[in-house]
Amino acid sequence: MHGPASPGWLLVALCAATGAYCLLRMRSTVEEQRRSAGGEALMGFGMAAMAVPAAVFSPPPWTWPLYAAVFGAAALRALWSARSSPHHLHHLVGASAMVYMAVAMALSPDHHAGHGATSGVPLLTGALLFYFTGYVLLSGVRLVPAAAGGGNVRWGDRPELAKACRLSMGIAMVAMLITL
Repeated sequence: MHGPASPGWLLVALCAATGAYCLLRMRSTVEEQRRSAGGEALMGFGMAAMAVPAAVFSPPPWTWPLYAAVFGAAALRALWSARSSPHHLHHLVGASAMVYMAVAMALSPDHHAGHGATSGVPLLTGALLFYFTGYVLLSGVRLVPAAAGGGNVRWGDRPELAKACRLSMGIAMVAMLITL
């Protein structure tokens, strides 16, 4: 994205760590954990790649349509999965937001170079900011009373860590939308 370099690197680290934990969750013995972890890992790593500061690396023009295609496919998968679990509607919104940001970046290549132009449709960006801000606030409230898993619970099976991952990706999405 196009913010200052230090917060950009923090965002990259946060998203990459979240993606790595989601890969760990894919090995869980709990079926629901495995089902959602793959999409969340893709989202975490995709957000990490997209958040690399433009001053360090300006991706070639073909990467934005590739991002849009990958996250478009993820959005279709989330739409299909939403038939059985309403949690996947959030994945649909997240993947669609990634498609939106990739298309906005593809349509304004000068913006990524830091020329101060604006990308995207302000009304859609505002609606996504409203959704993800509400999601972050609600997730934070739900996370506060969560009891830490104890005993022999594996790292990939800990629901409070999965909630923390989703919360951190929501925060990252808010930051990325603000800098769009």
